[in-house]
Formats: sequence, structure tokens, C-alpha cells
Amino acid sequence: MTRVLFVCHGNICRSPMAEFVMKDMVHRRGLDDRFEIASAATSREEIGNPVYPPARRKLAEHGISCGGHHARQMTREDYDRYDYIIGMDMANLRNICRITGGDLEHKVSLLLDHTARAGQEVADPWYTGDFDETWDDVTEGCEQLLAEIEG
Repeated sequence: MTRVLFVCHGNICRSPMAEFVMKDMVHRRGLDDRFEIASAATSREEIGNPVYPPARRKLAEHGISCGGHHARQMTREDYDRYDYIIGMDMANLRNICRITGGDLEHKVSLLLDHTARAGQEVADPWYTGDFDETWDDVTEGCEQLLAEIEG
């Protein structure tokens, strides 16, 4: 079983979008039993909140449901549980390493590090309002990450 955790600041926009996009990709390939996919926040600000409505609408435009999601904060134990811990931006990576005490097993990366755009950050729609750009970043990142995992 391959375990993937997507992480952003609040766990209401980018990381749940990545979680549900990846779950959809895995499901369409009939690989549900080979993956555990989740998302979390580095902050406590949005704990318990559902996916932000514009992010939920963007997922729904593509036939993807995110019902039942409630934001949660990443824990130190998540580092031990997950094989891949995927941040959306550099601030997320710093906060992930603060929470986990470091990345000794090299599990932490940016989502776009798995594409030809390594080092780039997933656009944050909380500030830009551009959920299309975020969708494109997340979809590209998830496609390439899944291809990498499948080998």
C-alpha cells in the first residue's frame, strides 16, 4: 500500500483538491486497494472546516466529490504513516519539517517537483482567486506523481 499525504496551509483549498484529484485518478485506474490518500494542514486556522466552496465547485465541475472532508492539522505521526508527504509551497515544506522534526527519510517534496516544473509552487487560490490555475497545477502534479509511483 502506498500512502500519500497532501499538505497546504489550511487544508481547505489546495491540499484537498490534490487529495480528491489523486483519489479520482487512482479510482479510474482501478488502483483503490493500492493507495491511501489524505490531506492535512500545517496550521490550525481551518480545523474542522469543509473544503472552501470555490475549490469544491472546481472539483465538482470535473465530476469529483469532496464530501465529508474536514480540515485537520498534520501531526508528527503522519510522517511515520505516509510514504509521500507533498507540500504545495515552500512555506508548507518548512512547516512540515517543523512539525515532523525534519525529513530524514526524504519523504517530503513539493507537488510540482514531480513535474518538469520542479521547484515551482502550486498557485494559491486563497490569494489569487484563480481556481483554474490551481486546478491545472494540481492535476499536472498528481498525474506525474502517480506515474512516478507506478514506475
